[in-house]
Amino acid sequence: MQKITPFLCFNKQAEEVANYYCSIFKNSKTLNVVHYGDAGPGPKGSVLTVQFQLEGQEFVILNGGPSEFKFNPAISFLVNCNSTNEVNELWYKLSEDGKILMGLDKYPFSERYGWLEDKYGVSWQLYLSSEQYSHMQKISPVLMFTNENSGKAEEAINYYISQFGNSGISNIVRYTKGEEGKEGTVKMGIFSLDGQTFMAMDSPIKQDFTFSPSISFFVNCNTQEEVDRLWKNLSSGGAEGQCGWLTDKYGLTWQVVPEVLLKLIQDEDPKKSNNVMQAMLRMHKLEIDKLLKAYQIQ
Repeated sequence: MQKITPFLCFNKQAEEVANYYCSIFKNSKTLNVVHYGDAGPGPKGSVLTVQFQLEGQEFVILNGGPSEFKFNPAISFLVNCNSTNEVNELWYKLSEDGKILMGLDKYPFSERYGWLEDKYGVSWQLYLSSEQYSHMQKISPVLMFTNENSGKAEEAINYYISQFGNSGISNIVRYTKGEEGKEGTVKMGIFSLDGQTFMAMDSPIKQDFTFSPSISFFVNCNTQEEVDRLWKNLSSGGAEGQCGWLTDKYGLTWQVVPEVLLKLIQDEDPKKSNNVMQAMLRMHKLEIDKLLKAYQIQ
């Protein structure tokens, strides 16, 4: 599993949605399906999560996400396309029964670009790549900093890259005098976290949305020390949640999870996996020793 994975919350559609996206994007496949056991909280045998890959980018979809969490354009996914035909084909498929946010057209920053919400509400930006960005990751999360967070994109970028190794800023394009956005704020910033490409932008106008737990970022941690550090730092100024979930000071949601948890809850012994699930449901920050202790109970 990659270090940081976009994690999408749906109600009962995880398999349907994963199959839909895999049918649209090339070089895509389902990697793993985890089912609820006796410990729940979903019906035993039903799908808990689906892990899949689209053009090299891993995603996880959760079944059972709270219905009040709605997708919105504060987090979108930019697809770096190599040809006009690729842009057009993806647009045709993803826009079906969806909503157009920026029409497919020529813009100053791209010969072919469009922004849409698909039929499930997830936002996509389709971009005909220039030679400068042709080497970039195929699909990248884009964070839009709105309302009280507008103007904080660069601050957030620096904050996030300070938390992960192998991270840095690739490019920042700023609003200039006379443009719609405040001069000096981020029109588009490209950065990497643990080698994965992310983007961020300041919204120049007031929006009726901001970050939502409908899309969070799942961080796969190797040690308890890493869990402790990221939990402390990312939750500072934000809020701690249950089961490794937290909200940072900008309202972005993260899941800080030890790698061993995924192995334990998929154990072939249902009693062991259920013990681990019950222990996890009682925790805020996840603690490896307590998870292992629950696993060992006969």
